[in-house]
Amino acid sequence: MITLGPRVLKTGLAVVLALYITKWLGLEPPVFAAIAATFTIQPSIYRSWKQVMEQFQANTLGAIIAVSSIYLFGNSPIVIGLVMVIVIIISLKLKMEGSISLTLITVLVMMSSQEYQGIVAAGNKFIIVLVGMGSAFLVNIIISPPNYNKNFTEKMDSSFRTMSLLIRTAISNELTEKTFQAQWSHLKKDVTKLEDLYKILDEEREKISKLKSLDVREIVVFKQMLACLHQGLKLLDIIEDHFFQSRPEQEETREFDQHLEELINYHEMILLKYTGKIKEIENADLLEESGQFLEGIMEDTFYEREHKLRLVIIGSVIFDYAFQLERLNDLIDQYRKKKQHVEKANLRTILKNPRVLLKK
Repeated sequence: MITLGPRVLKTGLAVVLALYITKWLGLEPPVFAAIAATFTIQPSIYRSWKQVMEQFQANTLGAIIAVSSIYLFGNSPIVIGLVMVIVIIISLKLKMEGSISLTLITVLVMMSSQEYQGIVAAGNKFIIVLVGMGSAFLVNIIISPPNYNKNFTEKMDSSFRTMSLLIRTAISNELTEKTFQAQWSHLKKDVTKLEDLYKILDEEREKISKLKSLDVREIVVFKQMLACLHQGLKLLDIIEDHFFQSRPEQEETREFDQHLEELINYHEMILLKYTGKIKEIENADLLEESGQFLEGIMEDTFYEREHKLRLVIIGSVIFDYAFQLERLNDLIDQYRKKKQHVEKANLRTILKNPRVLLKK
């Protein structure tokens, strides 16, 4: 089933707005405003603003080159082709790769008239492109602005559920090969999407934090959530490469399975604490247990050398996973305390001055 996301709908609205504005201003042809609007829509407000600024600079440069070329050499097909090449080279030199497509369209629009009508006509076509860019930016910040915090937590929750299934059955080997591969592939795609979402959040934290209130502590928590997810993926890889090749005994299989169950359960409790569904986590000493588990493998003289090395590798990754989870737990505690402190401060402000609440 095909679903229409906000970005798809906003692209359509931006095109409609660009066409109406160009017709209202009497600018021809309006179709190029629609094309510019389509190129400018981006997944975040910061990226949309960045795109507008880059497009404006690149298109201004393209317009200057186009007008200069027409005055000096005319607008024959050969001249237009050479100008296109020059624009591409300059854009690459100025690291404006993302703006090349729309800049070339602008140059083509300005130089494609059968009979050149002067700089006013060229300026008219340049304004058409600017209207399209402006329409896209306006729609992006007004209509359904993206909530990437919410998107990140929802995608993190679904990714963890998939990883939980894989880790809980990694040792017992209960899933069929087809199901395991399907879930594994799905998880990797989700992690890639999470990385993209985090990059957007980090960009907004760095670039527009002065204009938009962003909780830096929460973004740090998101980064650690992603690190824990990566560590879980690494653990799955290591188990796949080493556990069954070590020809484990039944007792070893049971011990590893039990410890992985404790790890994934601890991970789940931490995420539930972040969402406020539970208060505290009892028996949060899994890092120490993981260290003892690894030491037990290293000190056991019963294992053969290759067998022992494989199990030590798995035990090391288990310890790293527990360490990352412990760090996530600490960061969430710090974040919640800071959030509660801010909420109490806001409440005291409202109680002292009720007009603040009326203004909100």
